[in-house]
Amino acid sequence: MADERDEGRRKKNLPHDPSRRRFLKGVGVAGAGAALAEHLLLKSEAEPTASALADASTRPVEGALNLALDVNGQRRSVSVEPRTTLLGALRHNLDPPLTGPKLVCDMGTCGACTVLMDGKPVYSCLVLAVDAAGKRLTTVEGLGSPENLSGVQKAFVEHDGLMCGFCTPGFVTTVSAYLKKNPNPTLAEVREACKGNFCRCGTYPRVFEAALAASKKT
Repeated sequence: MADERDEGRRKKNLPHDPSRRRFLKGVGVAGAGAALAEHLLLKSEAEPTASALADASTRPVEGALNLALDVNGQRRSVSVEPRTTLLGALRHNLDPPLTGPKLVCDMGTCGACTVLMDGKPVYSCLVLAVDAAGKRLTTVEGLGSPENLSGVQKAFVEHDGLMCGFCTPGFVTTVSAYLKKNPNPTLAEVREACKGNFCRCGTYPRVFEAALAASKKT
């Protein structure tokens, strides 16, 4: 009896010794976990995850971009940086350049850089050149030439609708687009249509007169 008690005390004092079944079970779980981890690793390397694809789509583009712009009915090739605005591309990257749209405020408040994109006036200083690819672009040069002025251009000349001239291309472009939409506007409607263009010389009355005169000839 004493020997049995002594042997029982010794067993209690010994460290825990897992059975062979538990040991094999633990090894199996660990092995399965390692295999699963390896499978997921290989899968992630072979197939990009959604987050990886999202990171790739938002990765900044570097280097020059070769674009084809449809400007005044012509296909024009241009090489620009991704950050280049449409105004910058027209004035500095095209060969020969188009300088009708003017760089004045460079923040979309004055309208001197106005061009038509698919027939609608836009501030070209706020549009990236890459976003203008595939669009139909018209600058003031595309509305008429010195030898063959458009009706709006003639009206601006005849009614002295300009002074320093920096804002004039934007006004001419804006009025030309508006008269196609509303060929018989009132003075109030012309004023509203031109509210996105700013004349530092204050030639608004003559600009509005020119617009109304051009509307009668359309």
